[in-house]
Parts: sequence; structure tokens; C-alpha cells
Amino acid sequence: MTADSASRPTVTPMRPDRTPRLGFVPRLSALYVAIFIYSGIQMPFFPVWLKAKDVDPALIGVLMAVPSLVRMVGIPFAAREADRRDAVRLGITIGALLSVAAFVLVGLSAGTLMIAVTYTLAAFLYGPVLPLTETYALHGLAARGRSYGPVRLWGSAAFIGGNLAAGLAADLMPARHLIWMLVAASGLVALASFTLLPISTAKRAGPALPAGTAMLRDRGFVAVLAAAALIQASHAVFYSFSSLQWRSDGLGGSTIASLWAIGVLAEIVLFAFSGRLTLSSTALLTIGAAGAVLRWGAMALDPPLIVLPFLQMLHALSFGATHLGALTYVARHAPEGQAATAQGNLAMALSGAMALATALSGLLYANFGVTAYAAMALAAVAGGICARVARRAPVVIVPRD
Repeated sequence: MTADSASRPTVTPMRPDRTPRLGFVPRLSALYVAIFIYSGIQMPFFPVWLKAKDVDPALIGVLMAVPSLVRMVGIPFAAREADRRDAVRLGITIGALLSVAAFVLVGLSAGTLMIAVTYTLAAFLYGPVLPLTETYALHGLAARGRSYGPVRLWGSAAFIGGNLAAGLAADLMPARHLIWMLVAASGLVALASFTLLPISTAKRAGPALPAGTAMLRDRGFVAVLAAAALIQASHAVFYSFSSLQWRSDGLGGSTIASLWAIGVLAEIVLFAFSGRLTLSSTALLTIGAAGAVLRWGAMALDPPLIVLPFLQMLHALSFGATHLGALTYVARHAPEGQAATAQGNLAMALSGAMALATALSGLLYANFGVTAYAAMALAAVAGGICARVARRAPVVIVPRD
């Protein structure tokens, strides 16, 4: 051995580091970003695309409602399979991947019937993605001692990005081409789903419960589903027709996108501080109902542009507080091993109520214009009553630790 070689440090072979470079939270945040880029494009501007495809305004509400009805079939099936196979992550990936091809078919469709058929197929495939993501997030974050709101807010921020991008595109390109932005956004969801880390939501021990039986025996659980469904469904006129109304009032795509962005910014603030809130789930639902009543009651009066930003800020309550209240209640009261099924029940209730409200909104808006918002305020009142019932109901399902 030479002196030179003796002075060199001995290098031992190292095994490849298989620790993921990105942890659970960044990967989950990326999925939320992709999901809500899609939503930020779809909610305000899919009706604009439908109108550009010569769909009658009265039928726009019906077309927007049909996918929600189909989700009532797709979501419970996907949720039960995800629980049975302990495959929440796989369910997200399959739904996201297949929906990309379905949205391509939507873009290639001509005529109201073909648009309805292909969009229904896309909704059936894509519908389970968000409730399964919520299940994945709540379990994974709880295991890591992280709060839901500060992670979910990245999705809300992405909604603004998708919203503004679509608003700019609506000013620069023919509205009939907006559908391809949805196709691209659904592709991002599929890509993000492939990066998720594995988790388990399986039941650890104890006797099996028939799926859904204990949940539906709990009067408080059912009341929470009804409250959330009614309050969220009260957004139907806004989701389907606010962009069309504002465009007819002379507002440009960028202005419309900015108004939507204001609402989501308010939602982001709520999510950012949600970990510090000490309010109960049912109290959040009650606050959400109050915000919705005030918001839709004012919208029914056809307020001027200067008032709209302030009404949009109420989105933090009408949507944000309602979402947090319902999601946390369901997560805490779901039987062990049925987390995805419980979130599926919530999503099914939301889809059913939204489908009915959206279909009704088309008829109301076609006949009464902005006065249709008064019916949405009444739905929110009913949701608030259900929230109060849930607050007083005895708990049948014992919350999990």
C-alpha cells in the first residue's frame, strides 16, 4: 500500500436512498392544485362553452345537473370498493386517468344530445376523484398530525389560477375552444394522482359493520348530510348562471374571473386559519347557512357591480364553513374501516341535492332571472334548520380517536 492510498478515506458502497424526495403533504397539495385548476375552469366557463355550442339556456341547467345524478351511482360504488380493497389511492388514479379520455370525447361532441352523453360519462368517471381525495387527505394528514385546512387552501388558490386563466382565454379565443382547457386540466389531475404515497384506511380490529348501516341510524349524521346538501345546493344558480348573467350585463371575462377569485380568496383565508378555530362542526354549518342566506338574498336584488365583491367574500361562509363543518363531522363519526364510504355518502347527498337544484335553477333563471336567487336563499334556510337539528341530536356512532 502506498502512502497516497493509505491517506485516502475508505469509501463504502451506499445503497440507493429510496426515501421519497417529496413528502406526503407536497404530493397531496399538488393533487389539490390540479383538481381545483380544473374546477376553476369548469364552474364559471363550462356554461359559457355550452352556450357557444348553441345549447338552450333552459337546458344548460339540465346538462349541468345530469352529471351530479350520475355521480350518485359512481361515488358510492367507488367508495365501497376503495374501502373493501383498501385502495383509496388506486381509486383516485383510475378515475382521474379514465376521465381524461372522456373529456376529450366531450370536446369532440356536437349537438346537445352527444354533449349530454359524453359529459355524463366524464362526470361518472371523474366524480369519485374528489371524495376519495378527501378521504386520503384526512387519514394521511391525521396520521402526520397536520391540519386539513392549510393543505386544502392550495386547491383554493389553484382555483383562482384556473379561473383567471380561463377568464383571459375567454377574452382571447372563441368560447367554443374553452373545453380544451378542461381536457388539459383533467390531464394534470391524472399526472398528480400518480405521485401519491401509499396509505391505509383499513379497519384495524373489531367486528365488521355492514356498510352504511350505522351511519344511517345516526340522526345527527343524516341531519348533517341534509344540512350540507341544502346549503351547498343553494349555490346552483350562482354556479350555472352568474357568469352568463354578468356577461349579459357587459362584464368581460377577466372581470368575471376576478369576481370568482375574490370569493375563493376569502375561502383561502378561512382554510388558512381553520386549524385555530374552536367551533364545532355543526356551528360551522350554521354559520355557513347564515352566510348563504345573506348572500343569495342580496343577489336576488340584482346588486350593482360595486357590491358584488363584498357578496363574493361571503363565499368563505356559504361554501367554506359549510365544507369544513360537513367534512370534519363525517370524518370524526365514520365507523372504522368505512372512511371512504362515509365521505361517499356525503358526496352522494351533495350530488343529489345539487342535481335537483341545478336542474331547477335552469327553469327558475329562464323564467325569473336573478330573482331565482331567492329560492336559493330558502334552501339555505332549510339547511340551517337541519344544522340545528344535528347539533341537538344524540350521537349513535361513537367518534373514532
